[in-house]
Amino acid sequence: MLLLESCCPQCDSQRIAALLASLPDPKRLLSLAEHHGVIAQLSAAVEPLLASPDCAPLAAALRGSRKRQVLSTLALTAELLRLSNLLRADRVEAVAIKGPALAIRAYGDSSARHYGDIDLLVRHDDIRRASEILVSAGFHARVSGYELQSGKTPGQYFFRRPDSGVIVELHTERTLRYFPRRLPIDNFLQRKTAVALGARAIPALALEDEFVLISIHGAKHFWERLMWVSDVAALVHRHPQLDWRRVRQSATEVGAERMVRLALFLAERCLRVPVPAEMKREVAGDAACPRIARKIETWLPYAGHEPPPLTERALFRLRMRGHWLAGARYLTRLSLSTTEEDWPAITDSNSKASSLRESLARPFRLAKKYRRNPEA
Repeated sequence: MLLLESCCPQCDSQRIAALLASLPDPKRLLSLAEHHGVIAQLSAAVEPLLASPDCAPLAAALRGSRKRQVLSTLALTAELLRLSNLLRADRVEAVAIKGPALAIRAYGDSSARHYGDIDLLVRHDDIRRASEILVSAGFHARVSGYELQSGKTPGQYFFRRPDSGVIVELHTERTLRYFPRRLPIDNFLQRKTAVALGARAIPALALEDEFVLISIHGAKHFWERLMWVSDVAALVHRHPQLDWRRVRQSATEVGAERMVRLALFLAERCLRVPVPAEMKREVAGDAACPRIARKIETWLPYAGHEPPPLTERALFRLRMRGHWLAGARYLTRLSLSTTEEDWPAITDSNSKASSLRESLARPFRLAKKYRRNPEA
């Protein structure tokens, strides 16, 4: 309850003080906040109440966690600015998604949100050139040049810089497979804007498109971490001028209407951020949202460490499309669309036969991966 209250954009300081006074295990609180990615929100809410000597250990631990997050995000922000310049100089159109851009928009501070990598969206046609730029900048690519030529699409194009450990993920209209319909990337890039990071600016999605993206991202991960609900609540609270007509249009383009409605419903249910007036009728009219939210509330306390069993995962995917036929198509595509985890170590000379085998084997791999231990 203390984490939920801390993440409310208009949190109740008296309630936080009462919850803090009855806190049974401060170490458990910090661990849970780390796993949920909401250290910054917890710090802002409780630090003014930790002046007494009895609270000194908690205050010190919280400051240490917050300092580590600030240093990590500063390093990632600096790398993002460097890469943005390199890509722009080579005329590769790229926009930052999630990460620092979202932190600035949602909280007004690039360090106020947990992120462990840099996410950039580029056209699939530009992926080879973008990969070359990142490799020239000191990054190692997980997807080989041969795999790039093969036409296979990974879950994301993953790069790691060995000297710093910084991770960059490139996303394209093909890798964003949890979008119910393929991302119309030219439309999204045409609507792009910029977000200021200090004295510099980086390209970013239009705010309305970013809202749709984080709604889909939360649904992709079953809303298992509080930070994703907090991002939605913070954006709604901080941007009353957000154009909900454009949000609806963007969501319709990619088939994410229910995902957006569920995101708004969770922000209101968990963090007391009212559904905007322009969306009230749509959210209230979706009778499935309360049922889905109740299920999410059974997963949320575990911060992703107790994932839903396979049957619940499948049912959740079915429901995300709003009606069963579209949901069945969505689930089938996700079940059969391979990623690098499905690719064999040795490439078959018959690429079509190999791809078919990989697609047919993928559901069995997923079943094994997500099979629950009956004794757990």
